[in-house]
Amino acid sequence: MQDFRYTGFAQEILSGAGMLAQLGQAIDRFGWQRVMLCSTQSQRRNGHIPSVEQALGERLVAVYEHVQPHVQDFQVEEALMLARERRVDAILGLGGGSPIGMAKTVSFALEKRGEKQASSPITQPLVPVIAIPTTYAGSELTPVYGVTEHVDEQARKVTVSDVRIVPKLIIYDPLLTLDLPPELTASTGINALAHCIEALYSITRNPPSTAVALSGVRAITSALPRCYETGDDLEARTEMLNGALLAGMALAHVSMALHHGLCHVLGGSAGVPHGIANGIILPHAMRFNLDATAALLAPAAEAMGIATTGRSTEEAVEEAIQAIYSLIGGMHLPQRLRDVGVQESDLPHLAQLALANRSVQNNPRPISNAAQLEAILRAAW
Repeated sequence: MQDFRYTGFAQEILSGAGMLAQLGQAIDRFGWQRVMLCSTQSQRRNGHIPSVEQALGERLVAVYEHVQPHVQDFQVEEALMLARERRVDAILGLGGGSPIGMAKTVSFALEKRGEKQASSPITQPLVPVIAIPTTYAGSELTPVYGVTEHVDEQARKVTVSDVRIVPKLIIYDPLLTLDLPPELTASTGINALAHCIEALYSITRNPPSTAVALSGVRAITSALPRCYETGDDLEARTEMLNGALLAGMALAHVSMALHHGLCHVLGGSAGVPHGIANGIILPHAMRFNLDATAALLAPAAEAMGIATTGRSTEEAVEEAIQAIYSLIGGMHLPQRLRDVGVQESDLPHLAQLALANRSVQNNPRPISNAAQLEAILRAAW
């Protein structure tokens, strides 16, 4: 067994149907008095923001509900100004990966600019983050955020990793996912599955991350098709949230690889939604890495119900890749880059950008040139 390093995070996690109603009590335990909410207008329309407003009352002193996908740099400035004006001592992200990422970004930016508020507990190096996920993206469990920066009319996604931005309080309430549209259910669910797959063959994998990743594969592949077919199936939604939690835990404690590196480039530079990019790239990244990772992914095939005895690990994992490809297609997600607006002429440039991506360089099968990445992108195009 390889040597490993594992970093744990101090988090309080509350999970269960109707758990949002306990938000105020949970915040009181931490002593936070001036909370800012980062979210989207869709969360206002579906009634989730009003529910948070009711749960927090006067403790909610600021609301920024215009978060766009991929955390845009100009929006960070707007949200940061609001946080500074209202002297917040905690920031809550409600929604998918972008609102939660915005909460992390503002927290880190306040510290970076020396604007941490005196009301924050001295034991907290940053204004603490609270997360209430309504998708399966997993950002609530990780020490990472990404911001899309715009320089000279060019957009690129820059990621930051710092253990201090891990949310201190997380609430999983499956009732908040019952109205998640089928496409978002599918795309963020595949995102969670990809977290598990890359955690299994990460160059920094460890026994805890492997254990939770395998449990995540089992839960996600069982629950996701049911969530897609019957969105108001509370049992399936609860199991899927549990799977996303496990996937996020696996992601939080290992370095990601080729798959997520390519998805970040496609999101930040080509505008492809992160979950959609996951659905397109995952089978191709798994196949590219097959020679180096078959033994590590064979347990995932077993977790998906694929027989592995009496056959090679490569054959079993190839069947798992085909099953994942079929799952993605069965949920009517795009499966080619051309179908989401990526031009063939863009592929060489995207490959060059990906070559410099830290996650790509952490791939278990070494990547030494952009031609390897362009070949993967062309296979997905």
